[in-house]
Amino acid sequence: MNEIIFFGSNEKPTIIKNETEIITKPIQFKFENENENEKQIKQISSSGDFSTIFLFKNGKAIEYLSENDSNPNPSKIQIEENIQKVTVGYENEAILTKEGNVFAKGEDINPKNPKEFINISSLIEDKNDRIIEDIVSGASLIYLLTSNQNAYGIGLDDYGQLGFDYKTLEKTEKPILMMKNVSKIFSGITSNNVFLLNSNQELFGCGDNFWSQLGLGESRKEDWQIPKLTKIQNIPKGKIIDIQCGSWHSIMLIKNEDENPKMKLYSCGNSQFNGLGKNTYEFTEVKSSLFENDIILDFSVGFDHTLILTSNSKLIGFGSNLYGQLGAGDTNHQSIPIQIELSKLRFNEEVYNYHVYCGYRRSFLYYSPFLSSFSNLEEDLIKLFKRKEFCNISFKTRKWRNNFSS
Repeated sequence: MNEIIFFGSNEKPTIIKNETEIITKPIQFKFENENENEKQIKQISSSGDFSTIFLFKNGKAIEYLSENDSNPNPSKIQIEENIQKVTVGYENEAILTKEGNVFAKGEDINPKNPKEFINISSLIEDKNDRIIEDIVSGASLIYLLTSNQNAYGIGLDDYGQLGFDYKTLEKTEKPILMMKNVSKIFSGITSNNVFLLNSNQELFGCGDNFWSQLGLGESRKEDWQIPKLTKIQNIPKGKIIDIQCGSWHSIMLIKNEDENPKMKLYSCGNSQFNGLGKNTYEFTEVKSSLFENDIILDFSVGFDHTLILTSNSKLIGFGSNLYGQLGAGDTNHQSIPIQIELSKLRFNEEVYNYHVYCGYRRSFLYYSPFLSSFSNLEEDLIKLFKRKEFCNISFKTRKWRNNFSS
């Protein structure tokens, strides 16, 4: 099954042929190539004027390029290794493979040949730190998280989003070490700021803070650039599950371990886009009667809009809707959450298998069943098996089996 729902900007690149440039109501998207319909979607990544990538669970990926609008059929990405994750920034594109390699392209990544993929993980100076576990795109740079839990960045540093003063380091064409002992990296496809979470659940941020989108508090609201990794104080109590950044706001998902599985959203930044209807200088809970009794299953932040999927089969959005990217049937801006009607979809019965993704000025709702779950011990072992010192190891559970090799 390969079900994808689309709404928003339908140009640069064109996603659905024979449709208007702006699609304000959710519509079904299907690949022209029937063989692609037989594969299950794993992930979608999309940004303005660059590309939209569909990653399938079989490790293959296809992309729509803006320069191919005259022939908008998808083209396969020619990477021989099994693709695990894709990410598209405003001016870059990166692919993480099963082997831990990262191939990327873009004007700020490979200025001599911006349309050509290069292996940026091989450019890390420490040869023992070249196995990559995760990739995250910012607007004009790419962040890498290595198997040794070190965070690197490559690309522009014009807002200090690499953790260095832009007067000292304007850009880098090789990955530069930002911080050690990092468990997660958070940014956004059009964002010029980044958050790094260490193993002690301490959160650090740097980069663009013009609208207080780093959540540093009122005392730092005049600091529109933070070129040094700075600890974020007054973080809401609980475990940070995810943070996603737009251009003017950031959204944090936190699970309070003292309560039931219910998780809460917190936001900071510009009032027009943060879902709070007011400017906030530190992370503040987003409250709405639309989802106060629901479990938040998934959320996504685009350039200037946010979508939330809840356990009661509700799709909720707020922020800019100039291109119909909220799917509300109009182009009216929404500074506080509204519910998007999806009455004709069948996901009411399988809502846990659906995911939302916000691109630059477009949105996707797609069906992608979760893989078999693992215990924490199993997940830790899987991470270990990816490293160089292990080879030809077979790992088996009751429901799942895979081989890891170097």
